[in-house]
Amino acid sequence: MKSKSILLSFVLIAGIYSLGLAQQIQMPQASPTAKISQKIGLTDVTIDYSRPSTKGRKIFGELVTYGEVWRTGANAATVITFSTPVIIEGNNLPAGSYALYSIPGKSDWTIIFSKNTKLWGAVGYNQDEDALRFTVKPGKTGQKYETMEINFVDMTDTGASIAIKWENVRVKFRIETEVDTIVMKQIKEMVIDKDPQNPGLYYQAANYYFTNNKDMNQAYEWIVKSVESDPKYWTMHLKAKIELALGKKKEAIESATKSMEMAKEAKNPDYVGLNERLIKSIK
Repeated sequence: MKSKSILLSFVLIAGIYSLGLAQQIQMPQASPTAKISQKIGLTDVTIDYSRPSTKGRKIFGELVTYGEVWRTGANAATVITFSTPVIIEGNNLPAGSYALYSIPGKSDWTIIFSKNTKLWGAVGYNQDEDALRFTVKPGKTGQKYETMEINFVDMTDTGASIAIKWENVRVKFRIETEVDTIVMKQIKEMVIDKDPQNPGLYYQAANYYFTNNKDMNQAYEWIVKSVESDPKYWTMHLKAKIELALGKKKEAIESATKSMEMAKEAKNPDYVGLNERLIKSIK
């Protein structure tokens, strides 16, 4: 009987303790979690991190010690994920998730991509688990950053830089992605190797060739097929630009004029203006 009473008391205490855990008071995080995502070229990049604040403290060289591995944030390790292989500061890195560590210094920072994403901060960090490390030069920010910030800057069609800013220090590194090989493979499979009879595909292929200064005669062949099948003011405008690139000025004016008429009918002032400027540049 006594043992049953002890067991019952234990169950009641455990239940009360569990209830207490379930009813914890919600409070603001000292270093709030953040998640940022960016499409770079055809690659999805996501960064999960926590954002510490200075709160009157001296950061680099004191709170964050020079020459020691830092979690590049607060709490759990900062994790960065790439949906495709990327090139970082000239180094190849496979697709996947990595812990983003760094070793701050006065004149150089070491940036580390670790294959171990499960650590709490840098506790247990092992250099043998590095997937990539390289050095960059830190710079000064034009303002003080009370709270640490990571963002994407210097965007292009195929790349971007990741900037880490805190206090008055900024560090950034470059990410480049493979676009042309992937797009050209799709064009070959969907347009070149087949005759899709799809005006949208012909337009996309022609536009990519024109934009990237590839074979203009091939681009012209595709845009003609697109326009003949389903003329639109935007496809006709591209036809005019390709004709101009091929030195066909008369044809370019005719196509731009037709595109402008169609754009007016569709009540699209943007394309009306684009065609007006194109015609003016030819004349």
